[in-house]
Amino acid sequence: MIELEGTQRRLTIFIGESDHHGHTPLATEIVQRAHAAGVAGVTVLRGVEGYGASNHIHTTRILSLSADLPMVVIIVDEPERIDAFVPQLEELVTEGLIIADDVQVIRHVGRNLGGGT
Repeated sequence: MIELEGTQRRLTIFIGESDHHGHTPLATEIVQRAHAAGVAGVTVLRGVEGYGASNHIHTTRILSLSADLPMVVIIVDEPERIDAFVPQLEELVTEGLIIADDVQVIRHVGRNLGGGT
């Protein structure tokens, strides 16, 4: 288990729900690649409303329901691991926004899934 504390780096990737890499949803592809790269953690959030560079509003409101809702992928890890992962994102994200910022990890506690002590 990776333990994080102190100053770490957060990547936030803003994409659309309909974005794909081949036949795989882009958010899923990012999570799978981050996992394979040994990144400490990834969370994908589905937005209810938003717009980006296209200036087109995507929403869950029933009268203007969008099939391309905003998605946010958040990754937190050591700066070196994040920096090493960025080139994969630059290849994958053809439309969207990728930002990075340093964050202070207050607490990072995981479960021991191995069953041992």
